[in-house]
Amino acid sequence: MTTVYLDNNATTQVAPEVLEAMLPYFHDYYGNPSSMHSFGGQVAQKIRAAREQVAALLNASPDEIIFTSCGTESDNAAIRSALATNPDKRHIVTSRVEHPAVKSLYANLATQGYRVTELPVDKNGILDMEQLVGSLTPDTAVVSLMWANNETGVLFPVEKAAALAQERGILFHTDAVQAMGKIPIDMSKNTIHMLSLSGHKLHAPKGIGVLYVRKGTKFAPFLIGGHQEKGRRGGTENTPSIVGLGKACELAARHLDRENTSVKRLRDKLETALLARVPKCRVNGDTDQRLPNTTNISFEFVEGEGILLLMNEYGICASSGSACTSGSLQPSHVLRAMGVPFTMAHGSIRFSLSIYNTEAEIDFVIEKLPPIIERLRGMSPYWTSLNQACATV
Repeated sequence: MTTVYLDNNATTQVAPEVLEAMLPYFHDYYGNPSSMHSFGGQVAQKIRAAREQVAALLNASPDEIIFTSCGTESDNAAIRSALATNPDKRHIVTSRVEHPAVKSLYANLATQGYRVTELPVDKNGILDMEQLVGSLTPDTAVVSLMWANNETGVLFPVEKAAALAQERGILFHTDAVQAMGKIPIDMSKNTIHMLSLSGHKLHAPKGIGVLYVRKGTKFAPFLIGGHQEKGRRGGTENTPSIVGLGKACELAARHLDRENTSVKRLRDKLETALLARVPKCRVNGDTDQRLPNTTNISFEFVEGEGILLLMNEYGICASSGSACTSGSLQPSHVLRAMGVPFTMAHGSIRFSLSIYNTEAEIDFVIEKLPPIIERLRGMSPYWTSLNQACATV
């Protein structure tokens, strides 16, 4: 059975070019980059090259790039550093729709006496900038807002938000895990202090991430150990994955136009066809200010888990929400924050595409999914009673 993979916001396949770049560093060039000998030195040189590739995608300086193990570590390192370097400040500002890597951390910090303000979003998932301004106080240590929502793809105006924080001397961090490689990001044109990214969201392997820290920003290391990363993140470097991430960033820069043209066109084709063929469904989130690869569609009166199970029989992979929360029976906290009705929220499916998806795959999903929804609704007492009521009228 052929797999149709439309779950790229959960993870992506490792690009063939990335795998090829990584392989020699598992076996042939296995030296420790911290060693004095040339065998290790050539590895250190390759890490420097990868750092430059990552920096180029961000239009940043290589010295501003810190390699980590994942986006979650990067988020934790940024936020904990902001608090450590501002010990007299006890207020944090975030949003209600953040990824668990940020949301759960703030819940933990609240138990330690920090005051957390979670900014609301409107029905389209858009942030209220006036409420952001009103939330900033002299006691605010950090503002952390995601660049792109992992479930809906909705984009936040983080560059404007960072400027507002900068005017008040407040540190600003953004979780850009979903945005990297899908939209242009130019760190020379904003005042963002710290930015997190994850390799496995842009066709690099799992287990590698980056924290960007702007020059001049005070930073307290999260992992303390050796001198690696100029003392900002201890631990022997994950050389193969760092090399892979560098290559992935190089490819992402090359494919950025495809993300915003061909990938977006396929996403729109899928979305338009499903809205036309399936009654009682809707797109969750703003349809303009969003990632080019993501659509989140709710199908009323059915369970998202049921849809996923039946799609899986055809090899179609999607998600009923964030990969980090899909095991929960509760509706997505993102959709709840947007006020999506309960009967819609439970039937939400996220489709997230990549440059590797084809027209034939999209046509296949358009063919198979409407009958799946019809079949599930045929087993729903709510749908049956609704149709009976409509027929009576």
